[in-house]
Amino acid sequence: MKESRVANVAQLIRSAARSVRSIAPAMPLRDEMAQELADAAAAEARGYFLPDEDERIREIFVRYLTVRAALLETVDSIQVIFDHMDGAEAGSVADDLWRQRLQAFIVGFTAATMLVRSATFIVDLATDKPVVWKKLDEAEPRYGIPTKSYTRIYKNLVSSRRMWRFHESLMFYEVHKQDVAELAADPIVGGLVAILQVEEPFLQYRKRDYLKRKWDYRLHSFKRRHVSGYKKVMFHLLKLSGSAVAELKQPFGVLSKTAPRRMPGQLKRVTREVVETVGAMLRPGDVFVTRHDDAMSNLFLPGFWPHAALYIGSLQERGDLGVAAPPEDGRCMELIRFLEAKKDGVLFRPLEETLRVDAFMVLRPKLAVRELAEALSRAISHEGKLYDFIFDFRKSDRLACTEVVYRSYHGIGPVHFELKRHTGRPCISAEDLIEQALGSGHFEKVIDYGVEENVIRVF
Repeated sequence: MKESRVANVAQLIRSAARSVRSIAPAMPLRDEMAQELADAAAAEARGYFLPDEDERIREIFVRYLTVRAALLETVDSIQVIFDHMDGAEAGSVADDLWRQRLQAFIVGFTAATMLVRSATFIVDLATDKPVVWKKLDEAEPRYGIPTKSYTRIYKNLVSSRRMWRFHESLMFYEVHKQDVAELAADPIVGGLVAILQVEEPFLQYRKRDYLKRKWDYRLHSFKRRHVSGYKKVMFHLLKLSGSAVAELKQPFGVLSKTAPRRMPGQLKRVTREVVETVGAMLRPGDVFVTRHDDAMSNLFLPGFWPHAALYIGSLQERGDLGVAAPPEDGRCMELIRFLEAKKDGVLFRPLEETLRVDAFMVLRPKLAVRELAEALSRAISHEGKLYDFIFDFRKSDRLACTEVVYRSYHGIGPVHFELKRHTGRPCISAEDLIEQALGSGHFEKVIDYGVEENVIRVF
């Protein structure tokens, strides 16, 4: 039982750590914002933004908001990890328990550090610049940005209560810095330890920025506590983002006046019965476009459909097509049905996980068996990559959800997709994917659920 708990927590931590590693390269850095800072200064002097300046500052703001939402969601997910570890038995697993507690702290603290630092950069765009502040507070329906978004970020950054929670975590990090450093080669959080080392100048700045007398007192207090101190710090890390997560997890727009919508707290509209029924109707190569009614992944993405996944079929179906999958490596490949890119990366996933949604549409390619096998083999070759929060389809080292479909099918037989510019990057949104797939005539819509009613519609 203890071994099972340890393994379950390890998987949760691994997923959260991969998410933070995926997000890190997408965070806007001060050195990357020279043009936007120049635009902001010019607009303030002029009294208004020119159209090209408006687009650039919107793009960097949308990029920031996207990765901020993903970080907040990741920090929120640590609550599940913390609940699994809270009250766990000591004894033979004491060392494993402390290691996992430290891993969970590293994930949460790295995410919190990135949140605070990136917010500082964004706030610099509009500090003492009323024209810029007003611009960033405007609603932008194209990206689903509500009014007063910048003001909320600014208030969170200057909130003494929120920053106290961050400084509590920073003090815990100072006390256990050596323990953290010893995990530099850890296969789960080693990459995050490296990020924290890069963040060290910022962390030192935050220390200097704090009241030294209070810092010294609290640091002494932390050194006298261990488990109780850990629990308090993890509580503060979770509270650091808690209200922001609650604010973001709201239902968004619907496809039509008759489209159903799940309210917060209700179960997903796709039920187990729906999954079982649809599962028997699928074929390898089917493209799923999905949506969660209240997920933060819906934020700042155009249209009703924000996400895509590729159905790769059962182990038997893949074998019949001659599609070889990577070795199991501890995974049960018999349960795998999808290749899907989410914030924890491009991974094989079971049917029940991918279809834990509120609505979906299934697009089926019109390809010969040989072409379909080639597409699926291509797709599987990308398994294990990190998620691309920058959404730059020109690079293939990290993939976004629709990029898995794009890189699987583009150039196979007659299939071609055209990249569009979204938030300054050439990519394909889920809405673009639907339009181009159906418009080309090389895909057909075969099933949907949750669009007009909570029923399965077969076409």
